[in-house]
Amino acid sequence: MIAPRRNTAQAKIQRYGESGLQPESDVVTVEEPMEIRLTLHENGKATERSVAVTMRTPGDDFELAAGFLFTEGLIAGRGDIADIRYCRDQTPQEFNIVSVRLRDPESFDPALLTRNFYMTSSCGVCGKASLEAVEIRGCKPLPDGTLRVPHDVVRAVPTGLLAAQRVFGKTGGLHAAALFDPEGVLSVAREDVGRHNAVDKVIGHELLDSKLPVADRFLAVSGRASFEIMQKALAAGVAMVVAVGAPSSLAVDVADRFNMTLVGFTRPESFNVYAGGSRLAAQGPAEV
Repeated sequence: MIAPRRNTAQAKIQRYGESGLQPESDVVTVEEPMEIRLTLHENGKATERSVAVTMRTPGDDFELAAGFLFTEGLIAGRGDIADIRYCRDQTPQEFNIVSVRLRDPESFDPALLTRNFYMTSSCGVCGKASLEAVEIRGCKPLPDGTLRVPHDVVRAVPTGLLAAQRVFGKTGGLHAAALFDPEGVLSVAREDVGRHNAVDKVIGHELLDSKLPVADRFLAVSGRASFEIMQKALAAGVAMVVAVGAPSSLAVDVADRFNMTLVGFTRPESFNVYAGGSRLAAQGPAEV
C-alpha cells in the first residue's frame, strides 16, 4: 500500500525509445479512497454515519470533506462544523477516513443521507438516489454584483493555473481548480486526481476560513466544466467559471438558469463564452 498522505509515488516502468525498451522509474499520482463520516445524534445517542467515499489524491483532506458536505447541501456553513479529524484508530486506513463532528448534531436531518454518494476520480458523484437529484435544491440565481473580469485576465488563466499545479508538473496526472480575482491574482489553488475533488478542496478552504460566499473572485478549472462543477460553484456563490476544456450541455443550462458566467475552451489567444457575458470586460478598470 502507498504510504498515507503522499500525493506522488515512484513506479518502475519500461520506456520505449531509440534503444527499444529500457527500465526507468517514473513519478505517478497517488489515488486512494477517502471516506467521509458524520457524527450524529440518533435515538438519543451519538452515532457515526458514513456519508461518502471518494477516490482522491491525499492532501487537503479536511478541506475536501468540508467542501463536499457544503456543496452537497449537508451543512449550511462553517458554523455547522465543530471538529474535523482523521479516524486515527482505523489502522491501516487511519489517514483515509475523515470524521466531521457537527456543532448541533441533534438538529441534523438524517433524511439528507438517503442519497448514496460514491465518487470516482473520473465522473464526479454517482449513484444519487434518483435522476431528479440533478435538480438543484434551494439555490437562487446569483445577483449581477460588481464582478467584471477583463478579457486579458481570462486568456491568462491556463498559464496561471498551470504555474500553480506543482504535482501535475511531476506526474501529468492531476486536475486543478483555483480562485482568481478580477486582476488575475490567484488566491487559492488545489490539485486532485478528481476534478470535482479539486473544486471541493478550494471551496472547503474558503468555508473553513469563513470566506463564503465567494462573490469577488472567479473559479478556474483545468479540465471540462460539468454539471457537478457548476453546482458546486453555485453553492459557494461563485458567479463565474472559466474552464480550460469544454462545458457540457447541462453546465450551460445551469449557468443560464442561475445567472452565472461560463467560459470554456480557454486559451492564451481565445476563449468561448457560453453564458453570462456581461461579467466580461474588454479592458481592465485602470484602462477603461
